[in-house]
Amino acid sequence: MRFISWNIDSLNAALTSDSNRAKLSREVIDTILEKDPDVIALQETKLPEKGPSKKHIKLLGEYFEGYSYVWRSSEEPARKGYSGTMFLYKEKYSPEVSYPHIGAPDTMDLEGRIITLDFGEFYLTQVYTPNAGSKLDRLEERQIWDKKYAEYLQSLDKEKPVIATGDYNVAHKEIDLANPQNNRKSAGFTEEEREGFTNLLNKGFTDTFRHMHGDVEGIYTWWTQIVKTSKINNSGWRIDYWLVSDRLADKVKKSDIVDSGERQDHTPTLLEMEL
Repeated sequence: MRFISWNIDSLNAALTSDSNRAKLSREVIDTILEKDPDVIALQETKLPEKGPSKKHIKLLGEYFEGYSYVWRSSEEPARKGYSGTMFLYKEKYSPEVSYPHIGAPDTMDLEGRIITLDFGEFYLTQVYTPNAGSKLDRLEERQIWDKKYAEYLQSLDKEKPVIATGDYNVAHKEIDLANPQNNRKSAGFTEEEREGFTNLLNKGFTDTFRHMHGDVEGIYTWWTQIVKTSKINNSGWRIDYWLVSDRLADKVKKSDIVDSGERQDHTPTLLEMEL
């Protein structure tokens, strides 16, 4: 099976806007569909609390013909039009869907961050991990989230093998970002967040990209939009992952980055497995 995951940074904009950035987003969607994935995971969809509008539904049907989809949006008292996730899967599949609450702090459980699909022989789950904030004002809550999320994945893994993906908002090791020395206290590269990700892996999960590529450097999944030359200069971070239960690691055939062309921000990631 072939899976692709992408923090789209507004599915709403990608579907409905005429901005240059939206056009670039649609080009990335085209690239994704050319690879004919069985499942597409999208993070940061930024859809309304009630989900896709009639216009969204029409456009989703046009762009993703042959795919069914499930979504989860941020709901009150969390911020509206914030965060959000969506799975699209080929119509031949009929997974059981769950929208777990993991006992996270603040409004994190209401921000549409996790969807899990049960395919019978394995779980496929995606996450949009909370950002610790530019001033690390949410770091303490983020640490609790990391612990609760790791426990959630571990609980799934006790039942059947797990494939997990998403924007984890952490560069795990120094080789996972271009400028580690300048980002020791930056959100996504604090010791606390990195330890949280290590704890997750230690519960029985494999980072498939490292499993397939070893300690290769200079491969990233996100380039800040604040600096216009970040992608041109490849000053990026690897913060988007495909994880699998350790016992599935030998079934991984490919774990790669998908080229998103000129578009900065996140790029899609691809996983192919023998399932």
